[in-house]
Amino acid sequence: MSVQRKSPGRGRSSRALVLACACAVIAAVGLAPAGADAASPFRGDAMWVWYVSASGGSAEKLARKADRRGLDAIYVKSGDGGDYWSQFDRHLVRAAHARGLRVCGWQFVYGRDPGREAKVGAGAAADGADCLIIDAESDYEGRYAAADAYVRSLRRRVGDDYPLGLSSFPYVDYHPAFPYSVFLGPGGAQANLPQLYWYAIGDPVAAAFRHTYAFNRPYDRRLFPVGQTWMDPPKGQVLDFRRLAAAYGSSGVSWWSWQETGRKMWPRLSGRLRGGVPGPRPRREYAALARGARGDRVLWAQEHLRGAGLDAPVNGRFNRRTQRAVKALQRRAGVEASGDIDGGTWTLLLAAEPERIAWSRRGDPRALRRHRTPASARLAPLADEIPPPRRRLG
Repeated sequence: MSVQRKSPGRGRSSRALVLACACAVIAAVGLAPAGADAASPFRGDAMWVWYVSASGGSAEKLARKADRRGLDAIYVKSGDGGDYWSQFDRHLVRAAHARGLRVCGWQFVYGRDPGREAKVGAGAAADGADCLIIDAESDYEGRYAAADAYVRSLRRRVGDDYPLGLSSFPYVDYHPAFPYSVFLGPGGAQANLPQLYWYAIGDPVAAAFRHTYAFNRPYDRRLFPVGQTWMDPPKGQVLDFRRLAAAYGSSGVSWWSWQETGRKMWPRLSGRLRGGVPGPRPRREYAALARGARGDRVLWAQEHLRGAGLDAPVNGRFNRRTQRAVKALQRRAGVEASGDIDGGTWTLLLAAEPERIAWSRRGDPRALRRHRTPASARLAPLADEIPPPRRRLG
């Protein structure tokens, strides 16, 4: 999986400031219980595979090693943009299934030709993949029309119920122009696999989880965090990652990546855990929004306001009109009409079916930005959490 344009230094003060500001506006409610994902293909312990040739050498060897190492699933690259990777085929799927493993394809997408990308993504499903993971990152920032075209075309090919996951940036607030609301919205992915590379980011494991979950939770998709074995993070931190994932209610985790995983790392990734969660037990938190906020989270809230029958724009800007709609929703529910979107108000919003916007009909899906896509699509990233692609793979 690729990442952002440049890497901030570990412990960078601006990143810490953004996190501190973010945590200051988080509203908390009770943590939901785990155990709701018994049928999900994303449950259990999984490993990402970039090249089969560097991760076992053949389908049979890969499956055998995955089974011996206690994995439940392998996520194998099946496509890059509009190109299908021949390493993902029916033979690979049969070899994994013969060992009792689930096997999912993953596709890196760019948004330059969403129709062709959707055809490539559907190819993995046709070859028997248990799920498809959409790896969409910086190339898709601002590309709402392309994201909408890709998701709609993909669903037409694989069906409404086929398991899709989105894997992207963990810190949603750093990427206000990324179309999370499309990839995780109606017709989109049922699962959210944020790339929670705490060690590369330079944040403590617990802080990285809190930030990731508070800002991803409003999208109302089950979270299956992706951890890292690259950079060889300390054993204790790897185990804390697993403990925190369980404490936050995730029934599955995965790791990037097989070919970056050393011999000593493998035993830390699966099996029984001892010890408790580091620090205070997690609570179910939602990052709040108030007038003046901008970005995809605002757009997502606006789509829910419209779905609730209220007058709200769909521009990604928390303006006066949006605030009036929020107050109307709060008054309707009999709660204080603050006009801010806190944890309780997110709960009210998520009870409504969001209005699905056909962004692909408002502009050319191959164009980066069009005037009829949301104004927030023109926003630049606030910061870069993790290093660029060339530093992600040895």
